[in-house]
Amino acid sequence: MQKTVLTKLSKDELIDFIVSKGEKKFRAEQIFSWIWAKGASSFGDMTDVKKEFRTFLNENCLILDSKIKTRQISKDGTIKYLIEFADGNCAETVLMRFDNRSNLSMCVSSQVGCKMGCKFCATGKNGFKRNLLAYEIVSQILHAQIDTGLKITNVVFMGQGEPLDNLENVKEALKLINKNLQISIRRITLSTCGIVPKIIELSKNDLLPTLAISLHAPNHILRKEVMPIENRYNIELLHDALKQYNLATKDRVTIEYILIGGFNDSVECAKELINYLKDLKCNINLIPYNPVKGDKFKKPNKNDMLKFKYLLEQSGKKVTIRLERGSDIDAACGQLAGKNLSS
Repeated sequence: MQKTVLTKLSKDELIDFIVSKGEKKFRAEQIFSWIWAKGASSFGDMTDVKKEFRTFLNENCLILDSKIKTRQISKDGTIKYLIEFADGNCAETVLMRFDNRSNLSMCVSSQVGCKMGCKFCATGKNGFKRNLLAYEIVSQILHAQIDTGLKITNVVFMGQGEPLDNLENVKEALKLINKNLQISIRRITLSTCGIVPKIIELSKNDLLPTLAISLHAPNHILRKEVMPIENRYNIELLHDALKQYNLATKDRVTIEYILIGGFNDSVECAKELINYLKDLKCNINLIPYNPVKGDKFKKPNKNDMLKFKYLLEQSGKKVTIRLERGSDIDAACGQLAGKNLSS
């Protein structure tokens, strides 16, 4: 007998399901709260639900149909989970903790694998398997909350996959994160390599997350060397879409720029980037390249990185260098591979 997965159900669907089993509506409200607000890991945790119905739920239902397959903890406290879904496919998700902040950020995956083929990223090297459904995206957050007993405050769609290549499921996941997990849309960031029509579509959505753009080069020639998406939607088309997103949100986008030693970290590149971004409302996040097995790229020189940051700051933009988290467990930017570590 196939069990009903309760996190697959909307609140209304959960109410209908529970009422159809002869229980009152308030019982569904209790169960909904246990799953989404209290982080119940089993039906046994639901102490205000009568024992007989908990037994029924245990025999006929699941809270989640995925599981944590492996768990790695970095020396900086970052936790990387390999989540195995019901069909045996796996994806990685990362919980980031910062000593001087109360925020707990969850980096979620939106796909098993990726089609985009960015040269500096480990995810696409294993090919694309499938999109994750909305409840599978959100299950990554639930697993981390159950495992740690902590409340996630921020979510970034920066794990495996291209979120805009799975936009319908991602939009539904945004609703679940915002409504069921009570995480403000202002605390949700979606990162994309730049699928222009989907950026425009997202700009018309009811929930508008902060948009982060994986730019990584200041011009068409350099960008197409490392990002195949540039051949479909060039950097100028991307610029126009970002202007539209600025207008829709009345807020800044984030420009993500991986600094690769000897490739895109020169003074000339900084000047080109300043010119490209001059009329965009944006913050700039510089990311030192994280080594990926088989890549020819190298980390930037620290002085070159600081000079690059200084030049960008002179243009009036807010510029940060991303704090590296979890690189010792391959959990840093570009390192997620989604491998089944036990195979």
